[in-house]
Amino acid sequence: MTALAPLPVRSTMAWRRLDVAGHESACIESVAAGWRLTGAVEVAEAGVTARLRYRIDADDAWRTRSVRVDGAANGTPVCVDLTSDGRGQWTLGGQAAPAVSGALDVDLGFSPLTNTLPIRRLGLTVGASADVRAAWIRFPEFRLEALHQSYTREAPQIFRYRATVDGGAFTARLETDRVGRVLHYEGLWKAVEVDGA
Repeated sequence: MTALAPLPVRSTMAWRRLDVAGHESACIESVAAGWRLTGAVEVAEAGVTARLRYRIDADDAWRTRSVRVDGAANGTPVCVDLTSDGRGQWTLGGQAAPAVSGALDVDLGFSPLTNTLPIRRLGLTVGASADVRAAWIRFPEFRLEALHQSYTREAPQIFRYRATVDGGAFTARLETDRVGRVLHYEGLWKAVEVDGA
């Protein structure tokens, strides 16, 4: 049996960054329309020190419906307001965002939590792969881009993540728990607290 275990109504976890100074705490909770992911991140990377909070609402099929990121980077305010119809059409700050048309997931470039969205949505069996087009909020630029990704489920709790970034190949091993939350993102993040699953 390789199906992911059901998520509890509410669960929390925290990670530390492995390659630079940084940490994150997050919560996933069941809401009337599906799932809500919230978190707080502090990270210093590429000369940018950021303190951010985010909220992501997904429907019961784990398709991203809204994203809000607030905070500051090097003292400059950051505010990202992104919405989706769940079928691949997006708006950024109320304006159409055709560059990410077709994406069903958001990918926050500063957080390991958003990998859980496609992991849960795809429901891959061991050995299976799927391509994903994500609405990527790139860090530290906070620029919205389409990001072509793939996920391969190599073992019940091991996924191989691949993406094409600036024309180059990026790959990482993602170790998850039974419900699909990332415990170890190769080279970048490691969970230090896990609760509720």
